[in-house]
Amino acid sequence: MLSTLAANPALTEAAMHPGWGGWGFPWFLIFPFVWLLLIGFFIFFGRRIWWRNRLISNQQGAESVLRERYARGEVDETEYRARLEVLRSRT
Repeated sequence: MLSTLAANPALTEAAMHPGWGGWGFPWFLIFPFVWLLLIGFFIFFGRRIWWRNRLISNQQGAESVLRERYARGEVDETEYRARLEVLRSRT
């Protein structure tokens, strides 16, 4: 048996670390974990950016409607400023 172990270095590595098969640390477990972290990172920050852009566009939409009403003369200056202050205080 000693001559078989000496002739094949892979067998000696496997004999020294039983259960590892001579590969050392099981790296095949690390790579899926890294991919899951990357996918989670992109989902988290993607949703965050999307939500922030949605809030900004909603706020600018209301302000633009108020500006149009002021430009058409439907709202006077004091009412325009009061409503604009209310819209901007919501964020």
